[in-house]
Order: sequence, then structure tokens, then C-alpha cells
Amino acid sequence: MEKLIPFTINDLAKVTNHRSGEIKFGEKMVTIPKGMDSTEFLKTCEAKYVLFGIPEDIGVRANYGRPGAASAWESAIASIANIQHNRFCKGSQIVVLGQLSVRAEMKEVEHLDFNDIDDRSKLSQLVEKIDKDVSHIIFNIIKAGKTPIIIGGGHNNSYGNIKGTALAKGKSINAVNFDAHSDFRILEGRHSGNGFSYAFEEGFLKKYFIFGLHENYTSKSVLDIIKKIEDRVRYNTYDSINIRKEKNFQQELIQAAQFIQNDFYGIEIDLDAIPNIASSAMTLSGFSIEELRQFVTFFAKNKNAAYLHICEGAPDLCEEKNNHLIGKLIGYLVTDFIKSNHEIDLD
Repeated sequence: MEKLIPFTINDLAKVTNHRSGEIKFGEKMVTIPKGMDSTEFLKTCEAKYVLFGIPEDIGVRANYGRPGAASAWESAIASIANIQHNRFCKGSQIVVLGQLSVRAEMKEVEHLDFNDIDDRSKLSQLVEKIDKDVSHIIFNIIKAGKTPIIIGGGHNNSYGNIKGTALAKGKSINAVNFDAHSDFRILEGRHSGNGFSYAFEEGFLKKYFIFGLHENYTSKSVLDIIKKIEDRVRYNTYDSINIRKEKNFQQELIQAAQFIQNDFYGIEIDLDAIPNIASSAMTLSGFSIEELRQFVTFFAKNKNAAYLHICEGAPDLCEEKNNHLIGKLIGYLVTDFIKSNHEIDLD
């Protein structure tokens, strides 16, 4: 995993706020010992969950979005390190692997303009490069028998997550995506809006359920494409569930699960589905944080849940006094996933 920047025990100490009488996740989470091969260590350590950060927003830029998602990993790990280690969830269940090395790529895109056709091509090529690196790391985590929890970056990284998981499992996988957008747009060069369509086209994604599409922001062409392949791609809309009340949230969770749960599946979370969360495509209307947490809890409690990916949150776009809150939200989602998924091993 040559494109990995390992998270060290010293890194963990720097972000953990020690307090007398308390035990924090940062005091119990596992890091890769210095000089040891990451893949070999993952095969032998007892912790089941592997935190992996992708500090990039190149796919977002390539999709006309506002940059800022690159900062989510740093915010999240600082929050996760300070969660209380207790009977409800234990830090020792987690290996903090580290982050993808993308500094050179991020430097390269600083002055690129998506409206320029040559720059657009360069952005897409960089996204493809990141795709390969992400899929390679996810492949190695899953081959080691662990469950990846991927934080940060744009939703372009769904492609690498799906491909890496499918290659490790030896067959195509399913995905359920909590998102205001389908990210199933045309194959026009890689960006954050077509990770799932590329994974589908290339045979890594078998079935795909989009949970909570916003009707105002889904094009007719995408709806037409989905209608033709509804045996493999389905959706519900936020408007039908929470506005018109034509559908019930809990029943829709069950419907989505029935569609994807018979094979390994990834749980994809786009934070732009939550109102007032700073992201490249921020919304004023959407599901609540409590509903998102219920979603993660519901889908995590299945032996076929292969990974969790939380993306598009952009602390850099928050007011400075609130820029820690996205990391705190990600921390809730990570522990919700672990609490629910861990129960499978106890049943």
C-alpha cells in the first residue's frame, strides 16, 4: 500500500485530549507498528474495523462542486479519538490505518478550471488515478478479513470502494446510497457524480439502491436510464417519504434491504443529504441526522455489510467556530455502524 500515509501512535496522541478518570478512543485504538507492513499487520490484529481517510476534493471539482471535502478526515479523526471508550463501544475495535497520499494531486488541481476542456480532462485523469489507489487499499483491507470505514473525499470514491471490495470478494457487490443525488450520471470522464455508473458499467456493482433522492435535483435522463434497468437499480425519494408522506421511512429501509442484502454490499453516505451540513452541494431540506443514524444502524446489522463510506462533508466550508461539528457527526456514524455491526458477531 505504497500510496498510504500511515497514522502513527504519535499522531493519535496529538489529537487525543486526555482527562483524568476517563478513557478515550485515542488511548485504545490500534495503529500500525513502526516498520511493520500494513497488510501483514491487518491480517494478524484482533480489531475488526479499519479507519481510512481520503483527504481530496478533486472529484468534486471535476463535477463543478465547491472544494472543501479534503478536510473531513482530519476533522473526523480528531473527534473519533475523543469518543469515550466504554461498554457501549470500544476504541480497541478500531485500527487507524491512515490516509491516502494525495498532496501532489491536490497541488496540481489548485489552478485548474473545470470549464476549460483541457483542465477538465486533467481533473478526470487524476480522479482515475485516485480510483486505482483507493481500490488497491480497500482490496487489501478486505482481503485481510477486516471491515473498512472510509472517511472523506468526494463521492467519486464510491467507485474505488466498490471495485476494491468486489475484487477482494471475487464477485460484483451491491450498494445502498443515502444521498440527495443518484451519482449515476453519464460516463463522461470520472468525477463525483458518476462513481456508481462507472462501477455498474464495468461489472463491479451488481445492484444499487439510492435512498432519498431529491426530485428537484435528479435529471430526466438519469430517471430514464434507471427505469430501463430497474431490476438492478432502484430508488425512493425524500419527497415521497418526508414531504408527501406517501411512503414510510421504516418500510423503505426494509424495501431497500430486501433489494440488496442477499450479496455483500457497501453502505454509502453522502452528507449533502442532511440540511445545513457544509458540503459541495449543501441543502436546506432533507432527512434529519437522527434518520441518517437510524439508516446506518439498520444497514450495518447484516453479515453482508462490507464497508461504510462517509463522504462530501466539508469542514473547510463551515464557520470556524463550527468546523469541528462535521467531524463529530462522522464520529456518531462510525460508532453507530460499529455498535450495530458488532452485534452480528455476538448473536
